[in-house]
Amino acid sequence: MSAKLIRASSLNFQHRGGPPGEAAVARAVSTDLSATMGAGVAHFDACSIDWTVLYDEVVYVIDGVFRLVTKDGVLEGQPGDIIWIPEGTELKYEGEHASIFYAVYPGNWKEIHGLA
Repeated sequence: MSAKLIRASSLNFQHRGGPPGEAAVARAVSTDLSATMGAGVAHFDACSIDWTVLYDEVVYVIDGVFRLVTKDGVLEGQPGDIIWIPEGTELKYEGEHASIFYAVYPGNWKEIHGLA
C-alpha cells in the first residue's frame, strides 16, 4: 500500500460522550489502512469520559485545554503539548474546547480484545 492523504473534510466524527458537554472522535487511520497502528482526531468540551486504554497512545494537543485524569493525578495539556499513555491506564479524558490528534498501537486493539 502506498501513502495516502486523508482530508479533514473526509473525517467522520462519532459521538463519544455528553451531555454534559460533548466528546467526538474521528478515526483517520484504522485497520483498513494499517494493522499495526491507528490514528485520528478528537474533540472534548466540558465533558469527562472514563476509559481504560487497551493500547499505547500518544496525544498531541491541537487547541484548547486537554486533561487526562489518572490515579496518579491530572495531566493538563495546552496546544503543542504531547501526552504519552501506556496500555492499561485507567483514566478520564476531559477538555475545554480541546482538539487533539491521537495515535494508538496496536491499531487492531478491538479485534485483539474481542470488541470488534
